[in-house]
Amino acid sequence: MKLTPILALAAFAILAHALSPQTLSAQTGEFVADPMPTRSAHASTIVALPAGDLMAAWFGGTDEGNPDVAIWAARRQAGKWLPPVELVREPRTPTWNPVLFHSGDGLLWMYYKFGPSPQQWTAGRMFSRDEGRTWSKPEHLPAGLSGPIRAKPLVLPNGVIVSGTSVESYHSWAAWVERSLDFGKTWSRSGPIVPPAGGIIQPSVVQVTGKHLRFYARSDEAARICVSDSLDEGVTWSPARLTDLPNPNSGIDTLHMKDGRYAMVYNHTPRGRTPLNLAVSDDGDRWTPWKTLETDPGEYSYPAMIQAEDGALHITYTWRRLKIKHVEIK
Repeated sequence: MKLTPILALAAFAILAHALSPQTLSAQTGEFVADPMPTRSAHASTIVALPAGDLMAAWFGGTDEGNPDVAIWAARRQAGKWLPPVELVREPRTPTWNPVLFHSGDGLLWMYYKFGPSPQQWTAGRMFSRDEGRTWSKPEHLPAGLSGPIRAKPLVLPNGVIVSGTSVESYHSWAAWVERSLDFGKTWSRSGPIVPPAGGIIQPSVVQVTGKHLRFYARSDEAARICVSDSLDEGVTWSPARLTDLPNPNSGIDTLHMKDGRYAMVYNHTPRGRTPLNLAVSDDGDRWTPWKTLETDPGEYSYPAMIQAEDGALHITYTWRRLKIKHVEIK
């Protein structure tokens, strides 16, 4: 049957709607605190706790890079976010990029950075033995050891920690991988990983199968997400290659989900930090749009993503540099 122009247009609209990612309503999700304890908030991280609880952390102050910027955290208990608390403040210098994760021995770690800029920062860390209710004193790490730079590390079933890290000098960027065989007591470092163009930073590491690992990273020149593979549990890495996914030089996070698919949260645009999107892949190479988290003008960036025991995805991200938003996807 030959379609009239009007019917053809209607058919195209229906098909386009069927193929487009689902856009979550503006009411979907919740802020981890509202109002926030500080004027500015950025770079969140999230971790699952026992009994279905969650914890999120971020850096906040008057503005990124100001000396009053500290690491804050909030706990979600029985489905509600409790008031945030200040976890760590360094004297007269800003803090950056907290990362929460459990090591194989059951400790809850919070790694962070402090210093006047990413070119001059040092890594610090704290641990908790009671799932974030109390914390150790901050420990400053030796120069050259950065810990997970923004995205959560991969903790393998055998306890090996594989952590994506990177260096942002004034002249070049480079991604590295740090590994620990003893739950974070000592570390070795691999890299820099060869980029396809310019520099790459902030790798997000997943396990493909067995000793085959993969990371995805942001690029300062390629305007696309880059990927690198390791076949020896993260000791050595292939030169990074480009994916088809655009990237505006902004943070991403990835998961290898329980159902075998891969999920990535990122900004699907070569410029700006909106929209914020979620894509899925059966093989980690070819990606399909799944959901759109934000489309309004403004900045929606630096997402963090985990999968809970019940299979739900929990995502936190920067909302307009003012708040941290949490979205649950089942």
